[in-house]
Amino acid sequence: MAKPGRLGVGIIGAGKVGAVLGAALRAAEHAVVGVSAVSDASRERAETLLPGVPVLEVQDIVERSELVLLAVPDDALGGLVEGLAKLGAWQPGQLVAHTSGRFGVGILHPVRAAGAVPLALHPAMTFTGMSLDLTRLLDCTFGVTADAAMLPIAQALVVEMGAEPVAIAEGDRIQYHAALAHGSNHLVTLVAQASQLLREVGVEFPERMLGPLLRATLENALASGESALTGPVARGDAGTVAAHAEALREHDAGAGGDILEAYLAMARATARRAASRGLLKPDQLEAIRNALDGVDNDGGDNDGVDNDGPQATGGN
Repeated sequence: MAKPGRLGVGIIGAGKVGAVLGAALRAAEHAVVGVSAVSDASRERAETLLPGVPVLEVQDIVERSELVLLAVPDDALGGLVEGLAKLGAWQPGQLVAHTSGRFGVGILHPVRAAGAVPLALHPAMTFTGMSLDLTRLLDCTFGVTADAAMLPIAQALVVEMGAEPVAIAEGDRIQYHAALAHGSNHLVTLVAQASQLLREVGVEFPERMLGPLLRATLENALASGESALTGPVARGDAGTVAAHAEALREHDAGAGGDILEAYLAMARATARRAASRGLLKPDQLEAIRNALDGVDNDGGDNDGVDNDGPQATGGN
């Protein structure tokens, strides 16, 4: 016998997120009634994670579903919602949730106008589109946004997928998403840059060298915050910082690279944060700034970072 409150769920977009969340909802005994999948990769993903679920046209999915999950790119979301509204597809009482981090429920205003219920359910997780993502959901947090009366529904759906819901106000969605993108996406860039430098000096498997260091650093930072900060910037070793920056300037000058720019920006941000927390004395902060500014003034590309600008977490 099915659990009470089970829904017919339609998945629009069998990308890495949509297929995984559809599988998680199915595991919670909701019935996935249809999925849209255009590319060969999406069709294969749907067959793997949602076996037996029919691949349908978008409008057919909306017509059949009590809960429609819109798992499409941010820039495509508004047009999709508007287009379906013009076709009269949205139904009164229907739940319509999107998985975009950037948007709350405002972008679903055509849904609300049709009498359907808008929800924003964004998983703070990076997905592979494979079954292992279902296990990752158990440690995942979702940023959820909904009208106050509908928030318990959004939270319940997330809990049923095995994750933890955290309410995000409509006006805070962009800052929320920027925080996640800054932490996750830029971490990949930093790791790639560090790996490149190590590989170029003969380290055959840089991931073996970086893995233990970065995992320990991340765990320490999550557990202890900025009190875990270490390294030459936090110690005020201006000579070491200057040597790093000069070496990276020479490296990028020959390769047309982007590593110096990232190093300068993060070192300046790290120095500001270290000083604001009393880890650096004023003279040490000035020495670090001079070391970094000296590389720019010696002919390196100016990274455009103002010393009094916004702060960002950095340092290791």
